[in-house]
Amino acid sequence: MRWSVKPSATAFSIRKPLPKSLPKNFAKVALPSVSAVSIGSSLSLVFKKKLYQYHPQRAVQNVDTYRTKTKVQIQPADAASLERGVRQLLADKVSGDMVGLWLLVPEHLRLGTWDLLVRWSGQPTPRVEPRLALQLVHEAALCVTGVRQSRCLSQKGFELLHGLPFVATDPAIHDLLEAHTVAEAEALQKALGWLRRARGHFRAELLAIDPHRLRSYSQRLMCRYRGDETARPFKAAPTFFCLDVDTHQPVCFTHGSSALSVTQATPPLLALAADILNPHPQQPRPLVMADSEHYTTALLDHLCQNTPFDFLVPMPETRSLLQALQQIPADQFQRQWAGLATTQRPYTLKNSQAGPFCQLIQRCGEKPQDYRYKAFLATRSHRQVEDLTLHFPKRWHVEEFFNAHQALGWKRAGTRNLNIRYGQMSMALIAQAVLHQLRQRLAEPYSSWDASHLARAVLHGLDGDIRVEQDTIVVTFYNAPHADQLRPHYQHLPQKLEQEQIDPRIPWLYHYKLDFRFK
Repeated sequence: MRWSVKPSATAFSIRKPLPKSLPKNFAKVALPSVSAVSIGSSLSLVFKKKLYQYHPQRAVQNVDTYRTKTKVQIQPADAASLERGVRQLLADKVSGDMVGLWLLVPEHLRLGTWDLLVRWSGQPTPRVEPRLALQLVHEAALCVTGVRQSRCLSQKGFELLHGLPFVATDPAIHDLLEAHTVAEAEALQKALGWLRRARGHFRAELLAIDPHRLRSYSQRLMCRYRGDETARPFKAAPTFFCLDVDTHQPVCFTHGSSALSVTQATPPLLALAADILNPHPQQPRPLVMADSEHYTTALLDHLCQNTPFDFLVPMPETRSLLQALQQIPADQFQRQWAGLATTQRPYTLKNSQAGPFCQLIQRCGEKPQDYRYKAFLATRSHRQVEDLTLHFPKRWHVEEFFNAHQALGWKRAGTRNLNIRYGQMSMALIAQAVLHQLRQRLAEPYSSWDASHLARAVLHGLDGDIRVEQDTIVVTFYNAPHADQLRPHYQHLPQKLEQEQIDPRIPWLYHYKLDFRFK
């Protein structure tokens, strides 16, 4: 190329014409082909791009996610990708009708939910596993059931609530639950129970135990359960609950196959309850109340010898028992008030190794021809009138609990894989604890709503948006019902949490704070 300069001092170039023939020795010069050059350059670029992804200490982790009802995507789930995705969603802002779920965040901070999930998952805060567990907690709070693909929770702010830029699929959730054992789920229940006991959720004076059997449609071969002689046997998935009847709050639960009897399931249930409540030896023993299904010699011997509880169990109304009660002289009964008289006497079960127990007998009616008898077996007798007339009727609170809260995750039998089922039900137990705190804060009419009503009207029924302002996530409710009740508890939330000696920074949301606005 030859350069020339014009008087105007403007630089330009003139191309030389190509020679008509090549030099003789040109063929001897080895020139790389175009394809070889392109391949070599592309290979060098491949090995130079994103070298940080190939760091030996950087684990590659992907999760199947639902973008829509029908679209499944594989998303990176390493800590950097999660943080990048969450911050991008906050920067883009989110609008939807699930902003009511954000009312649970301050209750999570008060209860210590995140520490429970981190400990259960065995992974630190930046990892995806505790965030997937928090997704399970929020799904339970929404009372959603069925396959996740049949419902669309993404693009409404739901995924952002638990620090994820996506909603994980059923296989991803099942893999998480399958990796944890029944013992780990029970350890989670213990830790949750200790936190709830410290917050005053249990009075630990009156406890009710009861099996909750749901019909199972599994094709597995399993024992069938028949509630009474007239009912047809069916496959069942039993869950055994222990409830504090004074506060109506569940202490713990156990779960098993349909072959598990009450005699087998009750000892581990009460051992778990004893670890949680830790009754003081110098204090009165808590009273455990059960139905007549628990009236077995082996179980009552175990309760008497190996637990820190007193118990009260109704005796089955057999013909021989009724005849024995009718033969008790009338002068042995102590009249309490019109229509009620009581008495007590020692009682030893056949083949029992623990007795004698105390048989409490109540007689209802004023005239001999109207007398009706009912007998109970107990380990204490000094409060027989209170136990029979005031305490034992409270046992029905366990049925009220099932009716009000079973939609959280105890309404369907679910899988027979106990690792998965225990994990899912334990997350539902956390959701119930958080919702209990929310009800206490909101008062009427929210406090009297069952789980399904609260989910429809509040958690999935308030419209608004989510945005970030400096170091605070701001959730705005538009035309929220009963806003005057919500505003005193949630407006200026960081300052309120600091007054309670609670760190307002949310660990799974990268230490953002949270505040609410009502318009």
